Amino acid sequence: MNMPVSPKSLDVQESRARDSLFLLADLTVEDTGEQHKVKVRNLSAGGMMVESDVEVAQGQKIVVDLRNIGPVRGQIAWVRSEKFGVAFDRQINPKLARKPVGATAETPRYLRTPITYNPSFPR
Repeated sequence: MNMPVSPKSLDVQESRARDSLFLLADLTVEDTGEQHKVKVRNLSAGGMMVESDVEVAQGQKIVVDLRNIGPVRGQIAWVRSEKFGVAFDRQINPKLARKPVGATAETPRYLRTPITYNPSFPR
């Protein structure tokens, strides 16, 4: 049996899928080639909300370079004062943007604690 879906429940589902964060990204407006540093306030697989004084218009094509993800094409979905939404042309994994840049899974040797006593190891 199909239950009707209220608009409020859709808003709740959508907000769960978004990842709130503060991330700087490079945004290029495709038709002018202008490049800007922007603040990404939330990020999801299908888009993001940006806070910036960049003047953009709904429907304008952009490319945003996201940390650990790389360049992603999209278009401006909405504009409200100094915030605007971007709908990506392809899905991304927003969790990648939260990972530290250049992080390795292994602890560097100089940060490891020696397990056994070694007389040649300076104390």
